[in-house]
Amino acid sequence: MDQRGSLQKSIAAAKGVAESDVTADMMSEFKVAVSKILTPHASAILLDTEFGLEAAKARSSNAGLLLAYEKSGYDLTEKARRLPDLLPHLSVKRIKDFGGDAVKILIYYSPQEDAAVKDIKHAFIERVGSECEDQQIPFFLEFITFDPKGMDEKGLEFAKLKPELVIGSMEEYSKPQYKVDVLKVEVPINANYTEGSKVYKGQKAYAWDEALDLFRRAAAVAKKPFIYLSAGVSNDQFTESLRMAAEAGTDFSGVLCGRATWKEGIPVYAKQGIAALEDWLAGEGVKNINAVNASLAPAKPWYAKMGIPV
Repeated sequence: MDQRGSLQKSIAAAKGVAESDVTADMMSEFKVAVSKILTPHASAILLDTEFGLEAAKARSSNAGLLLAYEKSGYDLTEKARRLPDLLPHLSVKRIKDFGGDAVKILIYYSPQEDAAVKDIKHAFIERVGSECEDQQIPFFLEFITFDPKGMDEKGLEFAKLKPELVIGSMEEYSKPQYKVDVLKVEVPINANYTEGSKVYKGQKAYAWDEALDLFRRAAAVAKKPFIYLSAGVSNDQFTESLRMAAEAGTDFSGVLCGRATWKEGIPVYAKQGIAALEDWLAGEGVKNINAVNASLAPAKPWYAKMGIPV
């Protein structure tokens, strides 16, 4: 629930107003509702310090707190490079002071980028990892793959390219110099283009068995515990992807997903207000998160990936 710019855009579009009309109070109100109603069904919540601190206070006592360290989005002056940046008034120490149990960084990354651009991103993650190690707080690294040449990331051709991008990224950020504790990764396939998938749309990027093998290849290169992110897909597509991960026998340790559980509540909030959103979350939102939770029975403990005995 650390979405910032994307959430403002979505609420504004649903209300039919300018982005600037979506106030900080509205952002906080939305996040508080999600946190209050869904965290009783979750082990933790990921939030931001810009709009999410009230939501952090509203979370269930059973839920841990991850806080985002990066600015929303990326450097728009150099869109092709998608360079990351940190929030200027935040540090890992301050994240601990806010009550954070872990630090999260999102980075846009492609193994096919120019070597000089990749080197900037590698150094960026090395700095954050060292800061987390100094403060003795877990470091969750999320990477979103993309095509530096601008290919449509929801299209068939990118679906064919995606496995190698995800596998290459998992292999890179498993290296010890980054000091990452948990990799937050995309599934290595797009279930919409997987023949035999429940959400198959008719265009084939991979057969079912090929897709399962790609899950296995990605899991095999990870030297750190990893969890799957929903990357904004529907609840049906995400739970189908988790079913595939389970059938492939991957040793994933859970998920970190948001929009797959609550994004359909955005128009409810925009058109009907906070009470209607809370009603929707208590019904459909809880149903969505429980569907994800039901997919987690095959997940493996993080310490098993690290070879730590119980």
